[in-house]
Amino acid sequence: MGNLHFGGADADEFLQEYWQQKPLLIRQALPGYISPISPDELAGLALEEEVESRLVEGGSNNWSLRHGPFTEQDFLDLPEQDWTLLVQAVDLWVPQVQQLLERFDFLPPWRLDDVMVTFACPGGSVGPHFDQYDVFLLQVEGTRRWQIGGHCDGNTPLKADCPLRVLDSFSSQQEWLLEPGDMLYLPPGIAHWGVAESECLTYSIGFRSPSIADLLGDLAVELMAQGYDAHYRDPAMSQALAGPDIVQAFVAQAKQQLWQAIDNDDLIGDWFARFMTAPKYPELAEMTQEERRANWRNRRYCNGDVEGDTG
Repeated sequence: MGNLHFGGADADEFLQEYWQQKPLLIRQALPGYISPISPDELAGLALEEEVESRLVEGGSNNWSLRHGPFTEQDFLDLPEQDWTLLVQAVDLWVPQVQQLLERFDFLPPWRLDDVMVTFACPGGSVGPHFDQYDVFLLQVEGTRRWQIGGHCDGNTPLKADCPLRVLDSFSSQQEWLLEPGDMLYLPPGIAHWGVAESECLTYSIGFRSPSIADLLGDLAVELMAQGYDAHYRDPAMSQALAGPDIVQAFVAQAKQQLWQAIDNDDLIGDWFARFMTAPKYPELAEMTQEERRANWRNRRYCNGDVEGDTG
C-alpha cells in the first residue's frame, strides 16, 4: 500500500466502512508528494492529438466547454481566473504518474479507469455534479475547496442548455479545504463541487463502474459472436393464454430463457475478464510503455526542460 495514509483507519477498515458507501476526507494521505508533471507540461500534453483534454471556463449559469487538442494561443488567450484544464489518462503518458497507482494496490487493478490531472486557476471549477464511479481526489499543488452534497442518480435534474452535466440545484452538506497531500474519496453518485482557491493541481484516480445496461449490451454482443442461437419458446400453451394480453406466464418464460443463456460460469467469467480489462484507449494499447516514456521525454525537452530525464 506504499505510504498512502487513511488517517486513523487502515485499508481494510476503509474498504469495509467507506468504499462505495460514503465520502472520506483523508488529511495528509500522501504527504510530500511532488507532481512529476508541471502545469506547463500538462498544457503541453493537451496540445497533442492523441491526448483527451478539455477546457472549462466560467461559472454559475455561464459555462463553456472546449475539447482538445489545443494550441499555445488557446492558453495565451485565457483569463487569469475561472478556468480549468482537464487531461485524461496522464498515467499512460507519464511513467511517474503511473507509479502513483502502486499506492492503491489494496484495490483490484482491473477496476482502474485512469488518472486525470486537473490544473485550475483561482475560481476554476467544473460546477456541482456527480459521477458514477469511485474516485480519489488527491490535492497535489495549491488549494481547492470541496463541497459535498447528497446522493444523485439518473433522475436528478441537471441544468438545461449547459455543455456540462451541472446539477440544477446543489445543497452543501459538508465542506473542506484541501491542501497539498490531502485526499478526498467519493463513492459513486455523491454530488460534489470543487473550486480552486489558488492555482492548483488535482489528481483524480478514478475506478471504472460500467452501467448494468452497458454490461448487458456487451454480453449480448459476446453471445452473438459465439454463435449462441437459442430462440424464444412459449410456455405450455392453453386457450386461457391465447388472449391479446401478454400475461405473466409469457414474462416468466422469457425471463427463464434469458437466465439460461447466461447461466454459464465459464462464459461469464471469460467475458467479464475481457470486458473489465479492455483498454480505455484502444488506439494507444499497442504503444509500449517504453515508447510512451520516450514520447514524454521528448515533450519535456521540447518544452525546454533539460534538467535531466526523470523517468
